[in-house]
Amino acid sequence: MFDFTERRARLGDRMGEAGIDLLFLPISGDLEYLTGIPRREPSFGNVSYRHGWVAGAFFRHGKEPVVVLPRMITEFELPDGASRDIVIVKETDDADALLTRVAGGFGKVRSLAVGARTWAETLIHLRDALGDPPLSNADALINPLRRIKSAEEMERMTAAARIVDDVMAVVGPQVRPGVTEAELAAQVNLEMKRRGSRVESFDTGIISTGRTDQRDAGTRLTTAPIRAGSSVSFDVGAVVDGYCSDFGRTIFVGEPDAEFRRVYDLVIASQAAGIKAVRPGVTAAEVDHASRAVIDEGGYGEWFRHRTGHAIGLDVHEYPFISEEDQTPLQPGMTFTIEPSVFWPGHVGARIEDVIVCEASGARSLNRYSAALVVND
Repeated sequence: MFDFTERRARLGDRMGEAGIDLLFLPISGDLEYLTGIPRREPSFGNVSYRHGWVAGAFFRHGKEPVVVLPRMITEFELPDGASRDIVIVKETDDADALLTRVAGGFGKVRSLAVGARTWAETLIHLRDALGDPPLSNADALINPLRRIKSAEEMERMTAAARIVDDVMAVVGPQVRPGVTEAELAAQVNLEMKRRGSRVESFDTGIISTGRTDQRDAGTRLTTAPIRAGSSVSFDVGAVVDGYCSDFGRTIFVGEPDAEFRRVYDLVIASQAAGIKAVRPGVTAAEVDHASRAVIDEGGYGEWFRHRTGHAIGLDVHEYPFISEEDQTPLQPGMTFTIEPSVFWPGHVGARIEDVIVCEASGARSLNRYSAALVVND
């Protein structure tokens, strides 16, 4: 069990230092971090309830959070049911009046921080109820707390990494001519569930690339069958107790040509260079540069088109980013991906991705699956 009280105490200290009277968080990774209230599994369409905009919690320095939820969430989305401390908003309630009564218990609010993913509708109602105080982004208060993982958090992240390692060992041999990308993705998702993943941490990507078409990495999944002469790149992630993994490998089907082998070796060397650069005090941008320089010098820099990585935890993409613009110094306990790739439509595609931990002595990978090239007939 995580120590939510201790987490909230650290947040309260930061709120006091920043002069923030009140902080509101919608249902999100931040709210789960501070209270344990889970997020529902993501869906393509918007899932909504009457008065759904009210869902979230208010935080003050030295006080217990005030949680306000629509009845439907308390009935169907809280695994242990609703505690008596939750303010429940029924469908027939006047939600604005109820929120105003709750707000009245906070006294005069001179400054309000809100979670970055707060709905605009929620913010409109909050400003009306609280007298339109000055606003700030709560990310600046909470993200620094979430960056450094505790031993308990690291245990969950390691378990999530082990799941994808094991799934790759099962699904990798199935990458053969004729099997479809959609079939492989369905198998990946099933195997993750079998091993205890709450949900996929993002949409599973199976990306086949070769000289026979102009397929690019932006198309993450199709129903097309795998063809001989293609590389098949996996982008998958599991979730354990809310904590995410993010993992990638590339398998070649058939006999790889000299260019693919050269590119694959560059991508592996690029990741190794990025991992070697990791140590406390080094900036995220410096890690990105170390990784990117290998592919640039190999002549394929034009086709390494995304950032080298991103922090990861309760959300699959967190700050800081391992990217050229991010000057955040690394600290022990930070977890992030290093995921270089080369995707050149009509030519070649290869990627590798692992979750890396910054430690006092350097870097450690949470993943154990081999980076060696796998070639399936």
